[in-house]
Amino acid sequence: MGETGPIAAMIAASAATYVWRGAGAALAQRIGVGGAAFEWFSCVAYAMLAALIARLILLPGGMLSEVPLIDRVGATVFGLVLFFAFRRQIFIGTIGGLAAFVALAHLRAETWL
Repeated sequence: MGETGPIAAMIAASAATYVWRGAGAALAQRIGVGGAAFEWFSCVAYAMLAALIARLILLPGGMLSEVPLIDRVGATVFGLVLFFAFRRQIFIGTIGGLAAFVALAHLRAETWL
């Protein structure tokens, strides 16, 4: 591929991404916020996010696969509990889940668990 191959691939991938983003932005102006199409797109977006999170927890790859399932699920549950306990504050749930994950990983590294 030479030296320009990776750069050309990055430019092509960026262009393809921004074309679809631009098309989405243009179409979004025509969709009413209270309409059925907007609700459908919202549901699809949430479903894709939920599927991605479930895959990361249940079927991880790379270094995350070395973390025991109980730690991944425990940190997720802890984050969800904080999320609902603090009136659906995403920041608190996310930081709490991350803190639980780091704490469990640290405890396991210290061979306490």
